Amino acid sequence: MTTRATRSPRRRTVTALMVVLAVIAVFVVRLVDIQVVNAEGHIAAQKEKATQTSITLAGTRGNIVDEGGSVLATSTLRYDVEIDPLLAANGIDKRDENGAIVKDADGKNEKVAWPELAARIAAVTGQSAEEVTAIVVDALAKNPKSRWARVTRNVSTETYRALADMGLPFLTFPPIASRTYPDGAVAGNIIGFVSSDGKPLEGVEKLQNSCLDPKAGSVTFQRGRDGVRIPGTEVEKPAVDGGTLTLTIDSDLQWYMQQLIAEETKRYNANWGGIIVMEVATGKIRAFAETPTVDPNDPAASDADDRASRLARFSYEPGSTFKPVTAATAIEAAGLTPLSTVKTPSRMTFPNGAVINDSDQHATETLTLTGGLVRSSNVAMSQFGARVDPQTRFDYLTKFGVGQPQGLNWSGEPEQLGFRLKPADWDNQTYYTTTFGQAFTVTATQVASVYQTIANGGVRMPAQLVESCTKADGTVVTPDLPDPVRVIKKETASEVSQMLENVFAQGTLAEDIKIDGYRMAGKTGTAQIYDGKGGYKKNLYFTSLVGYAPAEDPQYVVLTVFDEPKKERMSSANRSVFTKAMTQVLTHYRIMPSGSETPLLPVTK
Repeated sequence: MTTRATRSPRRRTVTALMVVLAVIAVFVVRLVDIQVVNAEGHIAAQKEKATQTSITLAGTRGNIVDEGGSVLATSTLRYDVEIDPLLAANGIDKRDENGAIVKDADGKNEKVAWPELAARIAAVTGQSAEEVTAIVVDALAKNPKSRWARVTRNVSTETYRALADMGLPFLTFPPIASRTYPDGAVAGNIIGFVSSDGKPLEGVEKLQNSCLDPKAGSVTFQRGRDGVRIPGTEVEKPAVDGGTLTLTIDSDLQWYMQQLIAEETKRYNANWGGIIVMEVATGKIRAFAETPTVDPNDPAASDADDRASRLARFSYEPGSTFKPVTAATAIEAAGLTPLSTVKTPSRMTFPNGAVINDSDQHATETLTLTGGLVRSSNVAMSQFGARVDPQTRFDYLTKFGVGQPQGLNWSGEPEQLGFRLKPADWDNQTYYTTTFGQAFTVTATQVASVYQTIANGGVRMPAQLVESCTKADGTVVTPDLPDPVRVIKKETASEVSQMLENVFAQGTLAEDIKIDGYRMAGKTGTAQIYDGKGGYKKNLYFTSLVGYAPAEDPQYVVLTVFDEPKKERMSSANRSVFTKAMTQVLTHYRIMPSGSETPLLPVTK
C-alpha cells in the first residue's frame, strides 16, 4: 500500500527531472536558432561589431638577367611595421604558460600595458622602449581616435617574423620590395634604377616596367573589437610576380669593357668614353659600356648626368666613320669600283663655291676610292659622292639609319639633327660635307649598326638590347623588332669590306691596331663638335674607331668613342682601347684566327 510518505519523494524527483528537461530544451532550441535558423543574422550581427580589414599582398618585381642568366637586378621583400594606436593603448590580455587568460582577484582579465609591449617591440626592432612608447602616445595626443602610425620601416624578413610571432593584434606588416643589384655598376647605364618606394626611374627598369612590374594581390578579413581576426572570413586574391627580363648583354664582357673604358678615358683625359660590342649576324649588343656610369644600388652617389646612357642618348656628327656609306652609295648609284680615281689636292674649291679641306697638307695625288678611305680624304670623298644626286645620297643615308630611331626603344632618344632639311634645301657646303659625316648627327649605336650592315653582307639587323621577357606563368615574350633591311647589295658590301680591310692594313694606324693572326676591317673618325653657337669647338673633337673581325667572316663589331680627349685630340687616341677591346672579344668568344692575309688594293694611281 502506497502511503503519503513514499509518494512525496518520488513526486519531487519527477518534478526536478521535468525542470531539467525543460531547461535543456530551451538551450537546444536556442542553439538551433543561433546555428541554423538565424545563423546568418547572428553572424551579421557579429560582423557589425567587427571591422573589415584588407591587407595588400605584394608581388615580387621581376629579375633582370644577362644573356646567360646571371642576375643583374633582383628583389627581396622587406616590411614596414605599422600600428593601431587606439588598440595598442588598451594593452592585451595577460596569459599563462598554457595560453589561458590570467584573472585578477575580482575575476577580471589582467592586462599587459602598452609601455611593456613597447619595450618588447623595441627589443626586436633595435629602437628604444621610450621611442616606441612615444609613437602611440604622440599619435593619440594628436587624434584620440587614431588607428594608424608607423613604428619603423624596411625591416628584414627575420625581424618581421620575430614581431609577427608575438601575436600582437595591433601590429601589421605591409611588405615592400627592396631592389638590389648584385654586380653593382656593371651595366648600370643600361639597367637603370628604382626609387626608394620602388618606382622605376631609369634604364630598362623603366623602359621594360611592363615586364618587371608585379600585380598586387590582397587578403580581406573581419577583425573583432579586440583586434583578433575572425576565422573563416578571409578572402584572398593572390599577387602575381613580375617577369624575368633577359638582356642581350654578356655581363662578364660588360665588366671587362667598363674597366677598360674607365682606364682609357682617364688616360686620355676625355669627358667620357664608351664601347659597344655588337654581334654581326643578329644585331644583338653584347657590351654597352661607358664611363662615368652609375651603381644602381646607390644612384645618388653619381652625378645626375652620369645616371643614364650616353651611348643611347648622345648624338654627334660621325665624321669619317660614315665615309664607307658614301663609298657604298657611289658603287651602287654611280657604277664606281674600289679602283675608281679622282685627283685630290689637300684643299679644293668646288663649282658651287664650297671649300673642302683635308685634315693635313699634302701634294695633289690621284686617289682611288679605296685610297679615299685609307687616307680619309674629305676632298676625295666629296668628289666621289658628288657623282650621285643629292636625293639618292639622302635615301642611302636614311637606309643606313640616319634620321631614324636607333632601334633600342630607348626613352630620350636624341633628335637626328640635320635631317629636318630635304636635299633640295642643302646649302653649298652641306652638299659636300654630307659625304664625310658632317651636317647630320647619329648615336654611337647607329654607327655600330652601319658597320654591322656592311659586315653582314648589306643586311641591317635591328640593334637589340632586350632578348625576352619570361612572365610569371612561364610565357616567353620577345620584343617586337623591326624586320631586317637589305641596305646594299651583297656584292657592294663585299667591296666596301675589302676597302675597309685596307684601311686597317695600309692606314696610318695599321701597326698600332693590328692583332696578330686576324684580318680586321674598320675606320677611324675625328668629328668636330658643335659649339651651340652655329660653329664648332676649336681643337676639341669627338673621336671614334670602329671595326669588325675576322674580316673574311665577320662575327663582332667593336666601336670605341671618346668625347673631347685632351691628351690626344685625334682618333689615334682610340687605337689602344680599340685593340684591347677587340682582342678581348676574339678571346672571349674563342674566334679562330683568319689563316690568310688581307688582299691589298691600290691606294693611288
